[in-house]
Amino acid sequence: MSPRPGFVLEVDRSTPPTLFMHGNGYRLEHLPVGSRIVYPPEPLPVVRDIDGAIRDALLHPVDSDPLPALLFPGMRLTIAFDDISLPLPPMRRPDVRQRVIEAVLDLAAEAGVDDVHLIAALALHRRMTEAELRHAVGDRVYDAFAPRGLLYNFDAEDPDALASLGETSQGEEVEISKRAAESDLLVYVNINLVAMDGGHKSTATGLASYRSLRHHHNVRTMQHSRSFMDQHRSELHSSNWRMGEVIRNAGVKIFQIETTLNNDTFPKPFDFLQKREWEWSLRDRSSYLASTKALARTPDRVRRSIFQSVLAPHNMTGVNAGDVEAVHELTTAKVMEQQLVHVEGQADILTLGLPHICPYNVHSVMNPILVMCTGLGYFFNLYRRRPLVREGGVLIVSHPTPWAFHPVHHPSYIDFFEEVLTETTDPLEIEKTYEQSFAEDEWYRHLYRTSYAYHGVHPFYMWYWGAHALQHLGGVIIVGGDAKAVRRLGFKPATTMGDALEMASDVVGRDPSLTHFHCPPLMLAEVT
Repeated sequence: MSPRPGFVLEVDRSTPPTLFMHGNGYRLEHLPVGSRIVYPPEPLPVVRDIDGAIRDALLHPVDSDPLPALLFPGMRLTIAFDDISLPLPPMRRPDVRQRVIEAVLDLAAEAGVDDVHLIAALALHRRMTEAELRHAVGDRVYDAFAPRGLLYNFDAEDPDALASLGETSQGEEVEISKRAAESDLLVYVNINLVAMDGGHKSTATGLASYRSLRHHHNVRTMQHSRSFMDQHRSELHSSNWRMGEVIRNAGVKIFQIETTLNNDTFPKPFDFLQKREWEWSLRDRSSYLASTKALARTPDRVRRSIFQSVLAPHNMTGVNAGDVEAVHELTTAKVMEQQLVHVEGQADILTLGLPHICPYNVHSVMNPILVMCTGLGYFFNLYRRRPLVREGGVLIVSHPTPWAFHPVHHPSYIDFFEEVLTETTDPLEIEKTYEQSFAEDEWYRHLYRTSYAYHGVHPFYMWYWGAHALQHLGGVIIVGGDAKAVRRLGFKPATTMGDALEMASDVVGRDPSLTHFHCPPLMLAEVT
């Protein structure tokens, strides 16, 4: 039986209340009659023989010689792989990266290759811990390479480990991992969670320094990306593709391996979270009631650890290898097959519930800046053609937005929240006045390199990520958030959804149209 596609439901008097994710919890809300709910497609079937499919992709790549033909004794081989920001939630073991890396290493061993490095492509993200690396690559690979210093986190601040490859036609400097640039072959192992991932972005972002990243992780690029998921309208995509051309012209040989996953997000007993409410079984309704009661009595710290321990049952729907651009074209088509939902027209109000996790708080805390980035940067941009909400419309987000930060992972976020957002929330002003001092701060640099901290500039990028939404929207309201934290972000706090809708009417009038984006699982709205 083939999975059902996503669809749009019009709310009537018989429609049951709608599930909203709400950080480390969830709630049911009654939406006004006439509202629309956009539901994601059901999970695509996964590949049955995963290891066989991976080996087949390596032996029969797209627009490239087979991997064994590219391997030879005495060569320098580098395998780079996506870091902990993908997939979300983390997947059950064995992680698909482990399966791909083991297949590549088997072929390398058969070819007599013994100079192999494995690099977690962090860009300016925090370093992965031993446990996180073991989860991604598996114990066998970790134990064979890490003790000898051959499996490690990319360090974008090590001047001796970077290579400058030139500039794009628009003057963008390209500086990436020296080991990757000087290898006879760079194999990049990617997980494509959304359409923005993969392609030239893998190397040109994942293995790049601040000097390089600042050319596309800036306010102008973000404001001119309509959206990040629509490659033909994304300046972020265009810049990475220009950088990819420089990397190729510099002689860096890349064998790209891209995998796609289905959107099976929650294991039992939490699987009711991805079902359509009127299809909840008696067990689903019982699970909802029992879990919400239990979570209400649970301290925040414990609730956070419960949700952070969730491992998704999602698995591989496809794998392609070979030329970066040819592979990515096939990957993007598979992502669209899983995620695309057709929606007619924009609404005055867009509502959404934010989950407990985003790419930058795995095993960590969803601080207020990440709430802004997840809502206005990621979820708002899960569209093609046009946003789900009209220009000048209102975004209503459900999330507790705690005034809470992980002191090890997010030290520069704390200072950004206390020192920058108290002065201004304007992305252009923030970029002009404050970015350089945070980006070049020696203490943040030290923590990024030696501890498990995001780079000093990272909170700025999270703020810029929402720049297009800030330009587009007439107002942002956060339901159930810490009122002081919400106001610090420049948004309006509301206690209930009813209050938020009443507040929104001041901007969009008394009889607004409303669309609810029922996510997760992830989807992409094609708005006509």
